[in-house]
Amino acid sequence: MTLKLYDTYSRSLRDFTPLRPTEVGLYCCGLTVYDYAHLGNLRTYIFEDVLRRVLEFDGYHVKHIQNVTDVGHLVSDADTGEDKMEKGARRAGRSAWEIAEMYTQVFKEDLRRLNVLEPVIWCKATDHIAEQIEFIRCIEAKGFTYRTSDGIYFDTSKLPDYGYLARLDIEGLQAGARVGIGEKRHLTDFALWKFSPSGSKRQMEWDSPWGIGFPGWHIECSAMSIKYLGTFFDIHCGGEDHIPVHHTNEIAQSQACYGTRLANFWLHGYFLQVGDARMSKSSGDFLRLQALLDRDYDPLAYRFLCLGAHYRARLNFTWESVDGAATALNRLRTAAHEWGEPGAIDEDFAEKFTAHINDDLNTPRAVALTWELLKSDLPDSAKKATLLLFDRVFGLRLAEWRPVEESIPDDILRLAQQRQKARIAKRWQEADALREQAAAAGYEIEDTLDGPRVRSRRMVVER
Repeated sequence: MTLKLYDTYSRSLRDFTPLRPTEVGLYCCGLTVYDYAHLGNLRTYIFEDVLRRVLEFDGYHVKHIQNVTDVGHLVSDADTGEDKMEKGARRAGRSAWEIAEMYTQVFKEDLRRLNVLEPVIWCKATDHIAEQIEFIRCIEAKGFTYRTSDGIYFDTSKLPDYGYLARLDIEGLQAGARVGIGEKRHLTDFALWKFSPSGSKRQMEWDSPWGIGFPGWHIECSAMSIKYLGTFFDIHCGGEDHIPVHHTNEIAQSQACYGTRLANFWLHGYFLQVGDARMSKSSGDFLRLQALLDRDYDPLAYRFLCLGAHYRARLNFTWESVDGAATALNRLRTAAHEWGEPGAIDEDFAEKFTAHINDDLNTPRAVALTWELLKSDLPDSAKKATLLLFDRVFGLRLAEWRPVEESIPDDILRLAQQRQKARIAKRWQEADALREQAAAAGYEIEDTLDGPRVRSRRMVVER
């Protein structure tokens, strides 16, 4: 079954064919490590992990590259304001280098907890300054740059199709601009290299052919992706907020220097919403993965929540939705454990699953198929084998899960016993009320042939 992916550049579903027969080059924009990753950031990395798992499920070898932005990302996308790393360092009372290392390690731990596969190569912007300088020199030699008092800028007017990825209305943007653009020639022009402020020394700065300073945000990803994947590779990913500026400018740089749009497919994950607003650091109101741990949720409950929405649909975060995902995941884990040893995979379910995931990573339909599998009359061994096949893409670690013996409070056990007596006496309303009372206390009463079984509704936290 042919994998179809939605390419933002063409605004269409396209059949995926790798540029090389069996190998896929995948570049994912990483975190700017001036603060913790929030759940919205992590949703994007879960989507990218599902993409990689689907590619590997289909038999491809994936060369997955992910960067760490540890310099050059300014507070404003208009290349103004303070470097986020310098701002984060001041807030934390530590050096920019120290907070970069600290937040990078926390980010990697968050990904591990979510069972996101490690990239083949992690690359830090500060480790690739020479490559960025050479890239800027190439753009300069092609005549696409100009100098201002604060840096070297890319002249977007020299690219006739600048902004095509985002379908930018350049004339409308220029006409509607309400702020001054300083020495920039055009509103959409962007910095390739910024000079260090006169009379002061930045924590992160380097010498260059143009003077002491630091690279612009966009040149980092272009230079690193090209170093590891070449001037035209298979897939470039990121969040939807990257479309109008960051990825648009990456493409412009690549067009100017190499005549390519950098990647054959551009894929974007959509926002995590909280109410009517997207979760973001700039608002100062965001949730970390640690917030789930603090409430005793397994991080994989959040992963399962994300699987229930298509990556190109916005997902609204509520604690009730996490509760629902935790309960559903617990049901999957328990079923898989109780089914015993896996047998033969059911080919009909496997074929349907493959069709869903190859339809632009349609995880909601794949999850719905999973519940059909659980309700089916297949032998338990076939269900187990087929579910574990699905989990190669879901990444929920179902084969590894084991129930944890937990101490149930005596008052909850008494509720279960009272409920069992009510059921035997066919006092159904009383039995339902007792079950609800246990649920309100955080426990689930399950009826079995051997009598009631009581379990915590919260899943065991992976420490």
